[in-house]
Amino acid sequence: MPRALHVSDEVHALAPGFAYLPVEAHGLTNGPSDAASSALLDEAGRRLAERLGGRPPQDDPHIAAWRAAYTAFGCKPSRTRNSAEALAKRALADGGLPRINRLVDLYNAISVAHLLPVGGEDLDRIQGGMRLVRATGEEPFATAAGGAEVVEHPEPGEVVWCDDEGVTCRRWNWRQGVRTRLTEQSVNALFLLEGMEPMTTAELETAGAELAEALHKACPEARIEIGDVRHR
Repeated sequence: MPRALHVSDEVHALAPGFAYLPVEAHGLTNGPSDAASSALLDEAGRRLAERLGGRPPQDDPHIAAWRAAYTAFGCKPSRTRNSAEALAKRALADGGLPRINRLVDLYNAISVAHLLPVGGEDLDRIQGGMRLVRATGEEPFATAAGGAEVVEHPEPGEVVWCDDEGVTCRRWNWRQGVRTRLTEQSVNALFLLEGMEPMTTAELETAGAELAEALHKACPEARIEIGDVRHR
């Protein structure tokens, strides 16, 4: 049964052009970054550079739409970048993209190649349904600081993904929490591909299909389910 997902009325009113595509995967095998996942990241960087043609990521219409959404809930997009823009900047820099683990490398490559935010959550660590809401400021967010796990709280009105236990990702897709992130031991995952107009449904579906194909190639025994593009 696919994981329940819901976008609140408050978030929909803030960004009516928002849409997302869920992809569930079961029976995955993860591990350290390897030559195949590294090659995917390198190829994604080349595709991004070709797409931008020398322009900075923030000049892409899709990233500009994300910046407008961040501004609408009180974030300064030049200081708090959405995950796609942050990864794109790293991909274009001399050091290139970081290598995390095979599954994270894979979805980061899709994010960079298609210039859209993509997140990956460990399905076995999600408690209840996932919701995209405007925070009260009381919700717990487990993160890491100085090598230790700490609990923070979002700002009131901040857009966050959360489950029944607390926030899983702050500022829409800016920073993922440690509780549900994909580790080398993860076997079941929920991937969320997030778009803003002018990104089309077809473009989201193309990125989702590429993600599913890459997952099948990396984990031939896994069961992959691509959901429908959703707005609510």
